[in-house]
Amino acid sequence: MGELRAFAALGAAQWRSATSYRASFLVEMLGNAGATVFDVLTVLVLFQATPEVGGFRLREAMLIVGLSAAGFALADLTVGNVDRLKTYVRAGTLDAVLVRPLPALPQLLLMDLPLRKLLRVLFGFTVLGLAVAANPIDWTPGRVLLMVITPIAAAVFFGSIFVVSASLAFWWVDSGEIGAAFTYGGRDFTSYPISVYGSWFRNVFAYGLGFGFVAYQPALALLGRADPLGLPAWAGFLSPLVALAAAALAAGVWRTGIRHYRSTGS
Repeated sequence: MGELRAFAALGAAQWRSATSYRASFLVEMLGNAGATVFDVLTVLVLFQATPEVGGFRLREAMLIVGLSAAGFALADLTVGNVDRLKTYVRAGTLDAVLVRPLPALPQLLLMDLPLRKLLRVLFGFTVLGLAVAANPIDWTPGRVLLMVITPIAAAVFFGSIFVVSASLAFWWVDSGEIGAAFTYGGRDFTSYPISVYGSWFRNVFAYGLGFGFVAYQPALALLGRADPLGLPAWAGFLSPLVALAAAALAAGVWRTGIRHYRSTGS
């Protein structure tokens, strides 16, 4: 209970700090929502040139981008600021975190909780809600459960990618661009039907790294569509397992990095 109270105090302090200047906070919220808005607009513009992309119509593609946007925005809000780890390592701030009697990762996440990204989450889930309403989904108990779990599983998956990419700073402080290729690049990859990608690229990212189970496979399961690439229907229900595997990998990489870290002085 003591740890929970400490983390609650850190979170409350972040909220008071972020909302001290309300006009600035609102401007930052609107500005941060722009990234998710442009992701959706890109898909809409693409469909102005063709009625189908990779065998998917606009309303079906919007379900894919909605699942991806909601999951990524939620992960970016809760875990995204872990990419500041390289700054903390370089400045020595991490040393102060490690001497406190609290787990290091939750402390780092609450040190600069990006509340300005709240509007991204709201917009992502709004797009998802509109996409669900636009598609004639045959609701079954399994699909209702999948609809609830998929954005959470997507957030866990993207959050794990954030942690793994940030952990590279324990070995290489200037690793930010490599990490961004898998976090923000992964967001872009999951915003489209994976049938539009080349086979080798698809095999590596969609199946080898698991990005295909963030939004594409769950969307197929919700729509009741067969996978044009040949995966069985139950593949759409694997997203929670893939997310748990990613979280386990992220936890292992984080623990290894913490053990490897020898402080700024070394």
